[in-house]
Amino acid sequence: MTKNLRKDLPSHIFLIILAFISLYPFIYMVITSFKSNGQFYKHFFGITFPLHFENYVVAWKAIGSYIFNSVFIGLSSILIIIVFASLAGYSFARLRFWGKNFLFMSVVALLMIPGLLTLIPLFLEIKSFGLLDSYLGLIIAFAAGGQAFTIFVLKQSFASLPEELFEAARMDGCGEFRVFLQIVLPLSKPIIGTMAIWNLLSIWNEYMMPLVLISDPNKFPITVGLVQFQSQFVQQTLYGPMFAGYTIASLPLLILFIFTMRLFMKGLTSGAVKM
Repeated sequence: MTKNLRKDLPSHIFLIILAFISLYPFIYMVITSFKSNGQFYKHFFGITFPLHFENYVVAWKAIGSYIFNSVFIGLSSILIIIVFASLAGYSFARLRFWGKNFLFMSVVALLMIPGLLTLIPLFLEIKSFGLLDSYLGLIIAFAAGGQAFTIFVLKQSFASLPEELFEAARMDGCGEFRVFLQIVLPLSKPIIGTMAIWNLLSIWNEYMMPLVLISDPNKFPITVGLVQFQSQFVQQTLYGPMFAGYTIASLPLLILFIFTMRLFMKGLTSGAVKM
């Protein structure tokens, strides 16, 4: 054992223990999802055989439509958030107009208001538009809620880009919209991708807003659908299908994070430096 390895061994052991504690709830969920009720009670923590893959078939039939609802609502909301927030962020960062600082501070001030306080006004507004119990109403609510933080982060990122790039593009005859499309967006892919993932996580995990705005069970996103799913299987004490449902519900975000982890970390570190 080298001297450096002996020196770092305690910190390595501590990090391994910390990683195991962090990952164990997910590992336990996956292990339990393959158990029957008898295996669940006899071997609470360990892996048991045979594995009951049929739990996943039962769970998918119960929550598959909720996952498709969440994917549709999430992607639609993210598209609106990124388009409007990037345009607003560029305007605040690079354009000069009267009242710019006041408008930007007004947007930032929205970050100080807890989301629960806006739930009732939001409900009344969506109701006045006749969009209650519809995908569109929920998408608009999510898109509006994600604007403030995304505008703030993108504005800081766009403002840190070298001014020489913009001056050179304008001297070559580029208009503001072309500068935005051909210079700002390509250079800001990491932070835009990070904001998209960040907002998708928030939308995917949101429970209260869909519960208030949606009453048709066929339009429930996965968070509200899981509660119904859980109550159904808890009453029948079928823990295997219930944990299989939890595992299926977490897979889309897990797959997304695996494929976008490098982009997400790059955006976080660059955003941290610029902010």
